[in-house]
Amino acid sequence: MRNSLLQKNADEKKSGAGQYFTPRPLIDCMVALIQPQPGELIQDPAAGTGGFLIAGDRYIRQHHDPFEWTEAQQSFQQYQAFYGMELVQDAHRLLLMNMMLHGIEGAVDLGDTLSPGGQRLAKADAILTNPPFGTKKGGGLPSRDDFTYHTSNKQLAFLQQYRSLKPGGRATVVLPDNVLFEDRQGRAIRADLMNKCNLHTILRLPTGIFYAQGVKTNVLFFQRGTTEKGNTKAVWFYDMRTNMPSFGKRYPLTREHFAQFEQCYGDDPNGNSPRVDLGEDGRFRCFTRDYIEKRNENLDISW
Repeated sequence: MRNSLLQKNADEKKSGAGQYFTPRPLIDCMVALIQPQPGELIQDPAAGTGGFLIAGDRYIRQHHDPFEWTEAQQSFQQYQAFYGMELVQDAHRLLLMNMMLHGIEGAVDLGDTLSPGGQRLAKADAILTNPPFGTKKGGGLPSRDDFTYHTSNKQLAFLQQYRSLKPGGRATVVLPDNVLFEDRQGRAIRADLMNKCNLHTILRLPTGIFYAQGVKTNVLFFQRGTTEKGNTKAVWFYDMRTNMPSFGKRYPLTREHFAQFEQCYGDDPNGNSPRVDLGEDGRFRCFTRDYIEKRNENLDISW
């Protein structure tokens, strides 16, 4: 009931569901592949109504028995494990209510992650997020001084939030297609990401799951390296877009639609499971870092 009310609120907003609501099957898929664990710090820098944080808590409790935790572990899970930031006041109010109803009391502040306030977020073991689409509110550039590349493209700015990962920390982020190919600062930001992190998997999502007009989106999965150079050797792409139905109210997206992707992804949250390139006739393919560099760091790859 709670989730349906939040989705109804999202559908009725002129700004569309992208601001308030990420489809539950997609959230559950992303959380299951990242595998949050007890004792980890889980961050959502664009928390919305809390879908990722609540799903992360649910995953941990389903895979680990809370009755076996010490009092300190239980306290950590309730008060410290889940945190982040949300810019929009209405969404923040829904977020606090939603978290309270699920017994989570982590610090999710009202504020702009792309401002100096975002720099104060603690280093995370895992980041799960769907940043808002569009330009920075009010125009202009992010005001954080820890971003090497300053851009008014909000998604490219949010991508630099990998700086908030601990060494070895992992992330899964929903981003629109333009992040994969935009030139100028985009090229440098993608190269920096692939240097400092192992960008091991990109899921090309079908259209129609966020906006009626069909904004094209992707999910990036990456792990922060322990060094600052050469962490990405190859990127695996899963095409869930070609020859897929048009999703919407008549044909809703379900968790079953992600089953083949999850099987291809494997059990290792950092993309280290054995994988098979399915070739031009398949949906799962691998492209080397050298190949991507020769494409001017363009990750908008299809076949």
